[in-house]
Amino acid sequence: MSLILWAIIGYLLGSIPFGIVITRALGLGDLRQIGSGNIGATNVLRTGNKPAALATLLLDSGKGAIAVLLARWLAGPDAAMLAGAAAFLGHLFPVWLGFKGGKGVATFLGTLIALDWRLGLAACALWLVAALIGRISSLSALIAAALTPVIAYALDGPRMAAVTAFMAVLIFIRHHANISRILAGTEPKIGKKS
Repeated sequence: MSLILWAIIGYLLGSIPFGIVITRALGLGDLRQIGSGNIGATNVLRTGNKPAALATLLLDSGKGAIAVLLARWLAGPDAAMLAGAAAFLGHLFPVWLGFKGGKGVATFLGTLIALDWRLGLAACALWLVAALIGRISSLSALIAAALTPVIAYALDGPRMAAVTAFMAVLIFIRHHANISRILAGTEPKIGKKS
């Protein structure tokens, strides 16, 4: 019962759509009608408001981290992994938005940092290096997601690798349109307004 409770708490935390809340509060419009229509920080950046994008990034990553840290503190490591995965699912499929959410990259990274700071920093570093080289956020996310389960296995063993692989597969699924645009050479660069 405790694990089920932490899955529910994690999901509800993850399902808070901070990108939409922030852009509406700042009068930037409905984020789902801007750029890619995604509710995450990369699309908030397309509004031209960098502080709003940074706030979205921090809050979206923070909700995964908070779910993990609370669950670990109150219920142990198994609950922490489950709460983190559930927060990630909540961001992808939020009940408040008809289960049409974001692509999960920030929440993925925040969850990883809270589960194992070494793993989280490695994933962030992979994203950053790929972003500096390619200037394409989605490609950077895909590279980081693909390599994270390998690093997780080396640092924490098969259970963490399985959890991160589950999240990585969902990131690839949620980025299917981005993958098509990357292959076609039409994926927008970081910071490009739409």
